[in-house]
Amino acid sequence: MRRSGSITLKTMRFLIVLLTLAGVVVSALALHVHYSTDTEPCSINEKWDCGIVNHSPFAEIAHIPVAALGIAGYLALAGLALARRRVLVVSAALIGLGFALYLTHIERDVLMVYCLYCVISLGTISLVTLLSLGWVAAGRIGRKRTPNPAA
Repeated sequence: MRRSGSITLKTMRFLIVLLTLAGVVVSALALHVHYSTDTEPCSINEKWDCGIVNHSPFAEIAHIPVAALGIAGYLALAGLALARRRVLVVSAALIGLGFALYLTHIERDVLMVYCLYCVISLGTISLVTLLSLGWVAAGRIGRKRTPNPAA
């Protein structure tokens, strides 16, 4: 018989993996923009232009596109979640969220233009972080709910 706690943990892990795979797709789209010279479908107006963001000097770290780092980060998060490494998922997600918030600061305050893919990625890593925190908490609560043999 399955316990409801194990279903919740399994569901949370599944959602984290699903969201990280969505993050891989969004990061791959941003990577395509990074290497493309075409007009991008996400170049909406003067405040929303993925091309400006992904061709800026901030789009690379040590000649590695930030979008490629995003792909690697999301894949690492998926692997850690599949391996049930809850605390490592939370740690990596918090690092990813901090980096995404820094990049959003660059978009808002330096470039003064947003990338739709980057904003979607920020939302994705935010959800992954919240779910992973819940996953850790649910796992700890589940361990505390062991049946009392004296009862």
